[in-house]
Parts: sequence; C-alpha cells; structure tokens
Amino acid sequence: MLKSHMDAVENHLLHISKIPANAGHTLHRGTPREAFIKEFLENHLSANVAIGTGEIIEATSKPRDQRNQYDIVIYKRNYPKLDFGSGISGFLIESVIATIEVKSLLDQAAIKQSVNAAFNAKKLIPNINSSFSTGWIPPKVLSFVVAYEGPAQMPTVHNWILNTHRELGIPLPSWTSSNRESTPGTALDGVIVLNKGFVKLDNTPLTLNQAQNPVTHIICNSPSGNLLLLFLVLQEACNNIQGAWLNPVPYVQNAQYNNIQFA
Repeated sequence: MLKSHMDAVENHLLHISKIPANAGHTLHRGTPREAFIKEFLENHLSANVAIGTGEIIEATSKPRDQRNQYDIVIYKRNYPKLDFGSGISGFLIESVIATIEVKSLLDQAAIKQSVNAAFNAKKLIPNINSSFSTGWIPPKVLSFVVAYEGPAQMPTVHNWILNTHRELGIPLPSWTSSNRESTPGTALDGVIVLNKGFVKLDNTPLTLNQAQNPVTHIICNSPSGNLLLLFLVLQEACNNIQGAWLNPVPYVQNAQYNNIQFA
C-alpha cells in the first residue's frame, strides 16, 4: 500500500510539473516545482516538523555573510526561526533536520552547486543541551536533491558527485559496519531523480545493502520507488525522541550589553 501510494505521488509530481514547463523564465518553471515537493512533504511527514525556505545560521554567523539559500528546509517546530519576509526564513542549525534542493533538470553544474551547499550546511555547528534520545538521530543535517529530469542512468549522477568532490577538495565519507549510522556524510546524502532512480549514502538505518559490507553509495536505476525511499529516510530522521534544547549561551556571547548592574 505504501509503495503504491508513493509511486502514484511520484508519477503525479512528474505530471503536474508539466504545467509550468511552458513558462518563459527558468524561475517561473522552478518555483512551482519546488512548491509541489513542499506540498508533498507537508502532507506526508510527521507533525513534529515543519517545511520552510531560506538560509541556516549558527551562533557565529554574522549579518550579510554569504550563505546558501535552501529550496526546502525541514526543521523542528519547537525551535524559533527568523522571518525575513516573503516566506524566506533564517533557521537555527539546531533546529534543522534536512535540506532539499529541487532541480528541474539535473546536470553536472547542478550537482556541483548542491554538493557545495550541502558541504556548507554540514560545517555549521549546533549548540544544544541534551539528556536522552531514542531512535536514530542524524549526526549532521541531511542534504538531498530531488530532480524532475536527469540522465538516463544513475551511475552518471554518481560520477558527477565523485567528480565534484575531487574538484572542490571535499573528502568522501567512510565508515565501518559498527559506526556506519553514527558517521555523517561530508556533503550530499542522496540524489533522487523521479522515475529514474537514486544515489544514496549508505549510512542510515534504511539500507539496501544486504551483504552488510561497508559501501559509500547505493546506486539504483528504477522507474518507481524513488519517492518512497526519500520518504522513509526522512521519516527515520524525523521520528525520534530526543531530550534536547537550544543552548543560548553561544548566541549571546557576541552581544554587547552596557551599564549592567547586579543586585
């Protein structure tokens, strides 16, 4: 039932993506397609999380610093966010679970941009106090790409990822069978091309690697099941119980207060 539903949604997303295809400006084609993915996530993910668009900050972030804007940010509802207006927000890294870049057409340039944005997100340092947790807690913010069109074969996407890592000097992650789920990726965690397949890091509880020999990527050509995989990985990341809260001290260290008195 779940796979049939997700396959129907995957086909529906591709079908309705044809509506803005006749627009003359790339922004007018891309923005509605981002909205389609947002609507899917809002309708299917846990009520514990919310969906937004914008940039991510940490305690040391400064005004007007160059920061990536992420098409989709999945964040915890019980954390604050900054409202920049027109639906654009600033999200505290402590609240962010995952980001998704939506591409109308996936190519080498799109992969390079997404790898760089994912790498920047993973460099941000959260400041939290924690007491307990149960379930899988992603060791770093997860970063995905969802594309409406792309190459015929997913190994091509995998080669683009490897080429970009070499070009940007970003090391590929590595793990053993014992620390696989606690070792974060260094950039993208997965790329999904609707009705084509996916490339996914093999460091989450959901794995298709039955041999259990440590591998870096799982690469799959598939006309269906791709949205299902993304949904299940995101559900793993969202549906946990964590006794954690924001540590505000690092955020106030750069603030200057004058004429302080103690009584």
